[in-house]
Amino acid sequence: MSELHVVFGAGPLGRAVAEALLAQGREVVVVSRSGKMEQAPGGVKLTNADLYDAAAVRSVAKGAAAAYQCAQPEYTEWPQKFPPLQAAIIDGLAGTGTKLVIGENLYMYGEVTGRIHEGLPYSATTRKGRVRAQMAEAALAAHREGRVPVALARGSDFFGPWVLDSLFGDRVFAPALKGKAASFAGNLDAPHTATYIKDFGRALAVLGERDEALGRVWHVPNDCPELTQRQFGEMLFREIGAPARLAATGRLMMAVGGLFIPAARESLEMMYEFEKPFVVDSSQFERTFGMRATPIQQAIAETVEWYRNR
Repeated sequence: MSELHVVFGAGPLGRAVAEALLAQGREVVVVSRSGKMEQAPGGVKLTNADLYDAAAVRSVAKGAAAAYQCAQPEYTEWPQKFPPLQAAIIDGLAGTGTKLVIGENLYMYGEVTGRIHEGLPYSATTRKGRVRAQMAEAALAAHREGRVPVALARGSDFFGPWVLDSLFGDRVFAPALKGKAASFAGNLDAPHTATYIKDFGRALAVLGERDEALGRVWHVPNDCPELTQRQFGEMLFREIGAPARLAATGRLMMAVGGLFIPAARESLEMMYEFEKPFVVDSSQFERTFGMRATPIQQAIAETVEWYRNR
């Protein structure tokens, strides 16, 4: 079996996957449009390619045991650019035998009552939710047709080192470290599962090694999935050693912000995730692969340390 593993995308998830693969002793190539990564992990090879070009994908992934799809267009461009990006990656890997592990979120399920598990139908009515559903179905169809061996890994809103552009990112950690209020979204007292980026990366690396993962959807491990945003914030300030100062942006304020900030405008349709319980069940992954998430307080501590050093 080849020791070469190729990661598409140099963002926080691509970095976390690369670090997990390096820890397993794999040869790792990270592919992005620029071919660059700030403070790249030692041992990673960086290269550039147009991932919308199937031939370029095939070239950079030649001989790889597994590839990991962590690349994405700008959030405001998902409906137009995300499906062709993933289609080119699938076409580029078709017939090569390289396994494809795709990092996804949970938008395709739509509004869910109860815990969010892998057996739920794709009931999204939002633009981005329908796009995610379409992409997931296309990937699994490619697997069933024998074109590409595929596994899908889904995480919730993530946080951790290098995570900035997330609702659990720099709007939460950066203000807290400056003595200001950590800013969350929606209802502070509604449970909302948060995924630690390092656990997301480790989970994708596991799926790339295990053939029983193929053709299926997996929710990556999360610690304390029923933690509320308020409890998350209190744990953050306890780590910092300061009294908790929390704020929440509601639907109205998000709509006002959306008049000036495109990303806020795009986030508005997803506000339902933060207005009522949004709890992810990752027990299937944990039972099958024996992986547990990093304890949440440790994950927050590691994230605080990274923000401080940055």
